[in-house]
Amino acid sequence: MTTPATSRNAPSTWRAGTLVYTSGGIVVLFLLLLFGDFAWAMRERSVGPMAQWYLKHLDVPNFLYGLLISSVPALIGLIFAPMISYRSDRHRGRRGRRIPFLLVTTPLAVSGMIGLAMCPILGPWLHQLLGEYSPGEMVLTLVCFGVFWTAFEFATIAVTAVFGGLVNDVVPQCLLGRFYGLFRAVSLIDGMIFNRFLIGKVETHYTLILGLIGLGYGIAFMWVCLKVREGQYPPPEHPPGRSGVLAGAKIYLRECFTSRYYLLIFLMVTAATLSFLPINTFAIPFAKEMGMSMQDYGNCLALTFFISLCLAFFIGWLADIFHPLRMCIASMAGYVLVAAWGGAYATTAETFSIALVLHGVLSGCYFTSAASLGQRLYPHSKFAQFASAAGILGSLGAMTLGPLIGTVIDMSGNSYRHAFSAGVVLAGVALLAAFAVHARFMRLGGPKNYTAP
Repeated sequence: MTTPATSRNAPSTWRAGTLVYTSGGIVVLFLLLLFGDFAWAMRERSVGPMAQWYLKHLDVPNFLYGLLISSVPALIGLIFAPMISYRSDRHRGRRGRRIPFLLVTTPLAVSGMIGLAMCPILGPWLHQLLGEYSPGEMVLTLVCFGVFWTAFEFATIAVTAVFGGLVNDVVPQCLLGRFYGLFRAVSLIDGMIFNRFLIGKVETHYTLILGLIGLGYGIAFMWVCLKVREGQYPPPEHPPGRSGVLAGAKIYLRECFTSRYYLLIFLMVTAATLSFLPINTFAIPFAKEMGMSMQDYGNCLALTFFISLCLAFFIGWLADIFHPLRMCIASMAGYVLVAAWGGAYATTAETFSIALVLHGVLSGCYFTSAASLGQRLYPHSKFAQFASAAGILGSLGAMTLGPLIGTVIDMSGNSYRHAFSAGVVLAGVALLAAFAVHARFMRLGGPKNYTAP
């Protein structure tokens, strides 16, 4: 699939670091990574909605719902994502600097998914086992959910931080936009399959569906990790084994948070990502409040994914031509209009369906556009580190935003339209930050001659 790097490459070869691919090698690499992405995306598309449904099935308050769904993952990401990404950038091993981390965290993700699948069984079993000492079946079920949800989210955040770095290391930069377009297409196909054929059966087959998805994810992703090959890396500037935790933290903070330019990028990415979070978090309760069945909700998402699928490769191609930053600006401008419309008119099942589909399509346009943004703006050798630094701000925002929106919704008598209103404000902030980033980006060389500071 790859050959050693030479000083003169044939026109039909592509280079990523010390890896040089023929056309056939690129096809094999893409197929391997896309196969892993199919399992990755099925996990991403299914576990979150199923966990959301299960919590609402338990009838937990919106505050607790927001705390578990958004704040717990954000807190885990805030603590561990920077540590893992920092060490991954500087790790040098027989299998490279990314794959060893993936091989360790993938089994933990599988264990978390299977544990979540077993919560409806474990809660009643523990209640019966403890007898008069039991704090209650509901409490025990929520404890089980919290433990396995925490394990699952830790593994997911670790894998997310490292897998993006793997793609950055093995995929030629000139193909990143199109690759992520295909990546997005595979993810959308997963979403269509899950929401068209499986989500309507979650109420009766929750344990079976989630358990099978967990096993399938583990087998597929481990196979891909064993097949993909990383290249050779230069020695790290600050090897993690030669500096303590505090020294490493100082290096991390100095490199990531002392540049106004990178802070603007972090603000843009954080505000954009958070602008979609209110609706993504409360979409299922919103649908139930509007009287929609889970099958109707799934059909809306399937339609969203089909539209996004038709756009995915085209958007990735445009990102390669015009630059991801410019495509992100266009996507966020569209989302401001969509969220404003949803906040004003999503008052019935029909109008909510329209707003939900538009929300999904525009947020999908942003994520497809932004998929290769970090690879194009951050220093190549420290990509995972800078990506995790942006995630710190995102984690802080998500920790507070979910419970805050949930509290507002509770106090307003379950008026879920406030989720759209929050999206408008955050998308506006992201758009302003994006214009500021673009101005500095052009001064640093623009699309053709950009050099990360």
